[in-house]
Amino acid sequence: MTPPDKDQQLLSLLSENARMPTALLARKLGLSRTTVQAKIERLERDGVITGYGVRLSEAYENALVRAHVLITLAPKMLGRVTQDLEAIPHVRSVYSVSGSFDMIAIVAARSISELDATIDNIGSIDGVEKTLSSIILSTRIAR
Repeated sequence: MTPPDKDQQLLSLLSENARMPTALLARKLGLSRTTVQAKIERLERDGVITGYGVRLSEAYENALVRAHVLITLAPKMLGRVTQDLEAIPHVRSVYSVSGSFDMIAIVAARSISELDATIDNIGSIDGVEKTLSSIILSTRIAR
């Protein structure tokens, strides 16, 4: 389901700053405050907005050591491995992929030793057959 244009504009504004006051959102959208509040409530009720979070500063993010960890799974272990990966705080995101690996985990840590321990932790999960890690040296494009 694609939200109507004003809903999409509202979602865009909220993704930039989820703490933006309703009155300011209303001014930017050219709508009344009550209309904006009703839209937000409807988007939450319909499951379009499922929560609000913290966006970390670029300086903080750039200070982290990040890696892509490619993971090969044993047959029928996707669910269990996904649960175990979700429990590791340094795992930022996990993707199922096609090709010679089954998953890619994006990992971020404060130091190389913390990253190394996290990668070892991933490799020791029951159902993980093999990992291949690439440390991210720099970000060239981020949108």
